[in-house]
Amino acid sequence: MRFVRHRHDRLAPEALRALGARSGWLIETPEVLRCGFGRVVDTITLSSGLGVTRNVAEALAHHEVTGEDGPAGTGVIAFGALPFDRTASATLEIPEFCITQFASGETWVSAAEDSANWLEYLGDVVAPTQETQSPRSLVFQPTPEEYAHNVALAVEILRRKEIDKVVLARAVLGTVPEPIDAAAIAQRLKQREPICTLYSVPTPAGQRFVGASPELLVRRMGDEIQCHPLAGTITLPPNVAPDDYETWLLGSAKNLHEHSVMVDEIVLNLSGVYDEIYVDPEPSIVTLRTVAHLGTHVSARHSSLADAPDALEVLRMLHPTAAVGGIPREMAYDLICRLEQHDRGVFAGPVGWIDERGDGEWWIGLRGVLIKDREFEAWAGAGIVSESDPMAEREETRAKLAVVLTSLLSEGV
Repeated sequence: MRFVRHRHDRLAPEALRALGARSGWLIETPEVLRCGFGRVVDTITLSSGLGVTRNVAEALAHHEVTGEDGPAGTGVIAFGALPFDRTASATLEIPEFCITQFASGETWVSAAEDSANWLEYLGDVVAPTQETQSPRSLVFQPTPEEYAHNVALAVEILRRKEIDKVVLARAVLGTVPEPIDAAAIAQRLKQREPICTLYSVPTPAGQRFVGASPELLVRRMGDEIQCHPLAGTITLPPNVAPDDYETWLLGSAKNLHEHSVMVDEIVLNLSGVYDEIYVDPEPSIVTLRTVAHLGTHVSARHSSLADAPDALEVLRMLHPTAAVGGIPREMAYDLICRLEQHDRGVFAGPVGWIDERGDGEWWIGLRGVLIKDREFEAWAGAGIVSESDPMAEREETRAKLAVVLTSLLSEGV
């Protein structure tokens, strides 16, 4: 398949966001809005997920790009939401059209050569007007009490030094009276969490995964990569200045320990491939609407662009990080399977894109909700270490769930 790339005048971001969120592929950072739409031109299957190496960039390069030269992420783009289970099968999809618009207004359009006029899609977009809805049914998996009990069990294992850290998650499943408009959720999340990355992508299970992730797993541009892992959290009460809470978080031994083991794991996994690695000397605060996190910027450079791993190869090194899995990775994953007893699916898996150059951006699929017609499913997790308090961790997951569910529901859970 041949794609034609060209520059275009600035387009209305609200229309692009609604189009991608409802029926296409949307990845929107504060700097770049990337919207795919139209038919699926090609599907790349990862039969063993991230467990087996496959050169996806090489497969993408079979699709020729003509027209004007453009920056990374403006040619042939494959979008995807990959499972938390790194060995589970996954798919990447190349849409017929992709629009990349920078905050400066610079806009690039990539279209399959034999396609109809892409402007017709934008002309048909209806602005989201759906209000939040009252839940018709709610089911917690596990219940809040069972979750606190699971945390207590994990803490006992951690105190025996069998593992260093594990992330335990819980879900809420429910229904609402009217079919859910993903564009309305995306618009509300954009307003409430402006520093996060909006995403809305279809899943192989026929659902749509829409959310606002605060955590960059990897950005690969040529021979350089960037990561921004988060771990260590405090809930922020409403209508109160967060300064004192942020200061406490920066001095919390428990949260600093949880954060440091995650950063150390990332550096260790990168050190076997990258020649230069830079890590912030101290973590900084990432403040969201209801919670604040400890975050550290990590960057690395490879000595040779020709030999530099592509974005998915870097994912294979890092996913799942200790921010969503644990340390050691395999032992923590086994404990997650034993205690959660409910498949996470794409929750906490990588969400993002890769192009024919091997460049790409992938975020951890957090603060998201899976929707299909009137049904929804949302997840939240907390990092458990030997000093963890089961009740505090339960409340942390409740606060994280509230971030997503307030974009969907008119009542709290």
